[in-house]
Amino acid sequence: MTALLEVAGLVKHFPMRGGAVRAVDGVSFTLDRGETLSLVGESGCGKSTVGRCVLRLLRPTAGQVTLAGQRIDTLPERRLRPLRRHMQVVFQDPFSSLDPRQRVVDAIGEPLRNFGLASGAALRARVAGLLDQVGLPAAAMDRLPHEFSGGQRQRIGIARALAPGPDLLICDEAVSALDVSVKAQIVNLLMGLQARLGLALLFISHDLAIVEHLTHRVAVMYLGRIVETADRAALFAAPRHPYTRALLSAVPVPDPLAARNRTVLRGDVPSPRSPPPGCRFHTRCPAAFDRCRTEEPVPRQVGPGHIAACHLEA
Repeated sequence: MTALLEVAGLVKHFPMRGGAVRAVDGVSFTLDRGETLSLVGESGCGKSTVGRCVLRLLRPTAGQVTLAGQRIDTLPERRLRPLRRHMQVVFQDPFSSLDPRQRVVDAIGEPLRNFGLASGAALRARVAGLLDQVGLPAAAMDRLPHEFSGGQRQRIGIARALAPGPDLLICDEAVSALDVSVKAQIVNLLMGLQARLGLALLFISHDLAIVEHLTHRVAVMYLGRIVETADRAALFAAPRHPYTRALLSAVPVPDPLAARNRTVLRGDVPSPRSPPPGCRFHTRCPAAFDRCRTEEPVPRQVGPGHIAACHLEA
């Protein structure tokens, strides 16, 4: 079966005086219909830039993005526009992602009008149905965003993303701005919507506790590159890259007396303007040796569906 989304060798550099910021530097992955792939890593690793390049909110510097068998990274805007209904996004901040002067019916109805899917009474009926899907009453459609809580606003953002009937939903830190109890509600909502609608989810996050709950596969990014990819069970049970082990060791546990094998990374993340030679993680890796400082590791299969880019796995 052909994957819904195929990303191959994706590169995004931002030119600046004296060089470029290498935000994404050769990222490849696939995503099937009905599957969730979580893209995780520290802030600044490039994961949100990947999502924006897939959506063509940013034009990639190099590489290929293919949606449902059609390459979209090089399409002119007039040909890309009809395809945008098939890929939608839920942004991080539910307060800034909605126009404060726009009623809910207009916010959710905008993609329906843009793609010629509904108007008039039919549009209001569609909006009422979408609000019901995300757990809000139909009466909410005539209210303004400031009348809702953060969690309710994010539900409105999800309803707006669902309006044109997408196949792919990109969630860019979609729960990080919410309270803990509300996070769980939104995650459960997304999982329920995926099961009913067959959505593919690209879930961008730094919260591994949330990721473990909802994902099928995980791709771990560091300084513009994916260093490990595996299904959820394999990655959380037996991570193979030192960076992944460090991330997992930092996940809070509910028992303060539980024994922890914490890996504390030394130093700061290098600048994406001038990534270090060899393995990009070697400047902070507790297991680095001479080869790591000079030779870039090649991603290799270390288990069924499990890929890691680390010389220790050679």
